[in-house]
Amino acid sequence: MNPDRLVRSDLIVGGASLAAYDSGGDGLPIVFQHGLCGDIRQIAEAVPEAGFRLLAIECRGHGASPAAGPPSVARFADDVIALIEARGLAPVLVGGISMGAAIASRIAVKRPDLARGLILARPAWVVEAAPANMAPNAEVGRLLAAHSAEPARAAFVASPTHALLAASAPDNLVSLMGFFDRAPQAVTAELLTMISADGPGISELDLVHVPTPTLVLASEEDAIHPMAHAERLARLIPHARLERLTPKGRDKPVYLADFHRALAAFAKDISHA
Repeated sequence: MNPDRLVRSDLIVGGASLAAYDSGGDGLPIVFQHGLCGDIRQIAEAVPEAGFRLLAIECRGHGASPAAGPPSVARFADDVIALIEARGLAPVLVGGISMGAAIASRIAVKRPDLARGLILARPAWVVEAAPANMAPNAEVGRLLAAHSAEPARAAFVASPTHALLAASAPDNLVSLMGFFDRAPQAVTAELLTMISADGPGISELDLVHVPTPTLVLASEEDAIHPMAHAERLARLIPHARLERLTPKGRDKPVYLADFHRALAAFAKDISHA
């Protein structure tokens, strides 16, 4: 979906003015959220234009939304709930990538009345806080909190984490290196450290009782979003199916084509249910 075609408005939640987006039209409503330190561009490229009405917000400290209050998955989920309720379209498809998947899983547990379908793309969490796969994000956050951007970058390039990801998960490494150029630096450092130490605040038992049809998307060659997390989520959630995508770092256009096909097929199933 072309992000330039999305209509932006302000969503006021608890005194914070958050950037909200709506593609309009009569497609199936989908509320889809970006990953940690992402923005509306990541959301727009993930959702195909045909058949969907996309709604989203840029979480606090992301994109055009201010960093209002300590960041947490729970706070971000509350903001997305406020968006769904403000638009009056529930139940909708609820989903997201990475951190966005954690937000979506929390919404499906806490407010199942809002979710017609659940999409967990490249999940970085299952239920536990501070999972080991988030350690590289936290490492970059600590460096950015302690140094200016260039010394922080140099320290990371010299680290064992950089060498490991360069060999095993180059797409993850590209994302991590981009954080050193992200402004404001202090906000980026806070997001990376605090969200990496956080979690969706739900339990395995909560997931076992999720009634919502669920699509889990994942790929190999991804250390931040391990396939094992996706497989575990697909086992725990009763009405879940797992789709394997071409690794993004290997061929991004094919990865996006896989992503779009999986979403379109899932939406078709939901519409006919």
